[in-house]
Amino acid sequence: MNVLSLFDGLSCGQIALNKLSIKIDNYFASEINKNAITITQNNFPDTIQLGNIANVQIKNLPQIDLLIGGSPCQGFSFAGKQLNFSDPRSKLFFEYVRLLKECKPKYFLLENVRMQQEFLDIISDLLNVQPIMINSADFSPHDRKRYYWTNIPYTNYTLINKTIVQNILEPEHKINDKYYINPKRPIHILDNKINKRKIAYIGSDSQANRIYKINNKSVCLCGDAGGLGAKTGLYAIPVEVESNNYKFYTIGFTNSNEKYRNHYIRKLTPIECERLQTVPDNYTSGVTDNQRYKMLGNGWTVDVIAHLLKGIKEN
Repeated sequence: MNVLSLFDGLSCGQIALNKLSIKIDNYFASEINKNAITITQNNFPDTIQLGNIANVQIKNLPQIDLLIGGSPCQGFSFAGKQLNFSDPRSKLFFEYVRLLKECKPKYFLLENVRMQQEFLDIISDLLNVQPIMINSADFSPHDRKRYYWTNIPYTNYTLINKTIVQNILEPEHKINDKYYINPKRPIHILDNKINKRKIAYIGSDSQANRIYKINNKSVCLCGDAGGLGAKTGLYAIPVEVESNNYKFYTIGFTNSNEKYRNHYIRKLTPIECERLQTVPDNYTSGVTDNQRYKMLGNGWTVDVIAHLLKGIKEN
């Protein structure tokens, strides 16, 4: 099978195809982020890198059997400014359409975020298929709702993955000190009765500064890394033995939140974020943590992609 992956990123599509044991003859990747390319080549050295999508010419490639990609979503995302097709990054979707028309693959798959119905309809009309909404939480400990447009035969799933953040945490004795937070800013406590997942936040109320419980699905990873939690959020990790170690931080919880008094506060490690995306442990090693967070936030949940691609194998 010849595969063309646009906006290839970490090459999560390649991980999924390998997981399904689907034979790849040639895997062509269009990607411009040097860190993502480094990670891909470290794991899949036979990947043929094509560079900028605007320069990809189908006439220079063999017949493509599978076209995949997740065009940049920042313009569509409800979490952003919603510039939609006015955002130059979202305009890259039309490069996907161009190459789809030119290569006429047997199968295609496009992923993107939740967006206004108007723009959802435009994409659906251009691809001539209706999207499938899947929440990664059904396949992982990661709450991540995404649309998938594909012509691959699709079977509804009954699998509901019950793993939560607590299930994917590394042993605390292995965690580097840099991931623990000793906040100097005030901690704002939230009412436990009305917040199913969020416990508190440090300083300003943003995803990077929020403190979450570990007995639930994680919040959606964000590709724009930064802040205390590097857009992974912060988590309250219970400690078994009280310690004067600086990593130990007592939150002034009262009433219904009293059970969270003796906890570490830390952000998730890159390995834990890999597990949220069902990416193999240490797959993204070799670049800075900040880049690992960004790439994982922009990447795919591998097990979701594998579920969608298995229709190729079954067909």
